[in-house]
Amino acid sequence: MTHNEKRGHWLKEGAIGMGTGILYGITSVSVGHPFDTIKTKMQAQHGHLESGGMFASFKRVFMNEGGIRGLYKGVLPPLMGSGLYRSIQFAVYEALYTKWDSDAWKQTVPGTSGVQIRVFASGFCAAFTRACLESPIELAKVKGQTGQQWHFHELSKGFPLQVVRTSGVMVTYFALIDSIKRHSPRTFDTLWGQFLASSCSATIGFWVVWPFEVLKNQVQADMPVTVGGKNIEKPTLAQRTRYLVSQHGVFGLYRGIWPGTLRSMVSNGFSMVVMLQAQKKISEWGWRK
Repeated sequence: MTHNEKRGHWLKEGAIGMGTGILYGITSVSVGHPFDTIKTKMQAQHGHLESGGMFASFKRVFMNEGGIRGLYKGVLPPLMGSGLYRSIQFAVYEALYTKWDSDAWKQTVPGTSGVQIRVFASGFCAAFTRACLESPIELAKVKGQTGQQWHFHELSKGFPLQVVRTSGVMVTYFALIDSIKRHSPRTFDTLWGQFLASSCSATIGFWVVWPFEVLKNQVQADMPVTVGGKNIEKPTLAQRTRYLVSQHGVFGLYRGIWPGTLRSMVSNGFSMVVMLQAQKKISEWGWRK
């Protein structure tokens, strides 16, 4: 579960999760998009991928692409869509977590320090639902960040990688949040605790699947690569992996991880604080009765 409020009917919890998830999504994009732009360029745009780090890419974008405006390139699709897919994500998770309240679903998974089956099951269902909505929005965002136009016929591009990436992030996130609430419940009593719990849980989730994030962005950006002296316009995932390793060694698969980490920490930290304050107000107003 993502909050400590007394729960109502599972359908009502789903509806509340949808509403507060919109706030989470809008906050996330508003504060985190500049870091996301730098991350994407370092992963999927020639000139940024081959050389230089986070600060070099930031300086290049800020000086040559219109300052703050350049850092917010491609922001409209996620700003409009993030509230939607994150609201659906939290709605599905909260509804299923509340509905699956039987002993069978409450069995713990060995080696997880008490995380229940329903946490993983609800987390995966929420992540898959989110990925279905998120994938076309991510493509439009990546195209905008790399200075390209997107087209309707390509909106499904990168979907399998999106599912793997989003499932890994969100199942890890929900499991860690659940574990923190059980083992250190007072963490969520303060705004700073809420910030750290969410930002660290999300960031660990992203670290787990980071190579898939890099490959997804390259696929969605239609980035050609050079392998064995040949320029390949439509490379396979294996060829993209070889290209990344040839440029930066195994760390090529973790290209952009520092701006991505900053984005994750800032956006998920502030977003959780906003969402939990909204959950608290909903309980105070009696909307769960």
